[in-house]
Amino acid sequence: MPMTQEAELPGKRVLILKPDELSPSDQKMWREIRTESGAPANPFLDPAFTTAVGQVRPAARVAVLQDDGSPVGFFPYERGPLGQGRAIGLGVSDSQGAVLRPGIRLDARRLLRSCALSSWEFDNLEAGQGVFVPHAVEELASPVVDIGEGFERYTQRLRAKSPGFLRQTLAKERRLARQVGEVRFAYDAKDPGALRALMEWKSAQYRRTGRRDRFAQEWITRLVGLLGESEEPECRGVLSVLYAADRPVAAHFGLRSRTVLSWWFPAYDRAYAKYSPGLVLQLRMLQAAAADGVGTVDLGSGPARYKESLKTRDLPVYEGVVVRPVPGGAGSTGSSREPARAPVASSATGRRLAGAAARALEEVGRLRGH
Repeated sequence: MPMTQEAELPGKRVLILKPDELSPSDQKMWREIRTESGAPANPFLDPAFTTAVGQVRPAARVAVLQDDGSPVGFFPYERGPLGQGRAIGLGVSDSQGAVLRPGIRLDARRLLRSCALSSWEFDNLEAGQGVFVPHAVEELASPVVDIGEGFERYTQRLRAKSPGFLRQTLAKERRLARQVGEVRFAYDAKDPGALRALMEWKSAQYRRTGRRDRFAQEWITRLVGLLGESEEPECRGVLSVLYAADRPVAAHFGLRSRTVLSWWFPAYDRAYAKYSPGLVLQLRMLQAAAADGVGTVDLGSGPARYKESLKTRDLPVYEGVVVRPVPGGAGSTGSSREPARAPVASSATGRRLAGAAARALEEVGRLRGH
């Protein structure tokens, strides 16, 4: 039997479930609400992502908001000691928030109380999340590539915007073929060896740039494996590989829905760096994704020169924390988080979150004084 907990919000019944306790009708309603909201079909906000995280993160939960017995919202989260909460899959999730039927009004702290959370931390909050945006400490730009009009139309815009970028990248691909061997590309590869190579390259990149190695964390490696085996059309892993002389020289593991591909874990073999195999891979992947019905490729927040060259626009995302006036609430920020996209752990980020905690403490004092 499901270990269901119940709570109340004004006018709402809240069921707290483990992700694997979501019924098929719950998942269907979740997706219907996302469609109704008009939000992009980002795979990180699909129930399949939350369910996969639940298999590797035992503290994962979903608050199901009901009105007259029918779900009107879903809030996925992870719960830590003393009730410190975080976005589901924080550290690797690139789009976060609640899934609410349009018109639903909630108070963030009351929602946290219903979930027995003292705080809730986010670093890639989706735009339009009116419940949580007031608690953000920074707005970030998440570049995207629009390919819904087809790859040819996109390359026309790219040539107009960055004529040298496209010409030079294509020239490097030709040079790679001449000097190394035949170049081929697989958009949705079933190649365990290439995936292992990608993880090794990425781990080396993390260490080289002073970042925590995500693939040294077992839950992340397991999560990638689960999503790579997923057959859910709204959230499944896609491994794209660039080969030269039948050897993988660059690869990317991302998540896709029917219309959105999220750029997630890209890496390349540094022995071939002079050929810019990562950029060659990106262009090939954009072409294949456009042909496969993808309309948007979300490159994720965080600065990178190649993103500026490839993007067609930016989407806003937010980082911050909601804190309740309870023990453990204001003390939950700033110690363990590292932005998934930052080149190094930023002291500025620590200062922002420390400032958020200080403001939260002031707010706690004000609330307790009433």
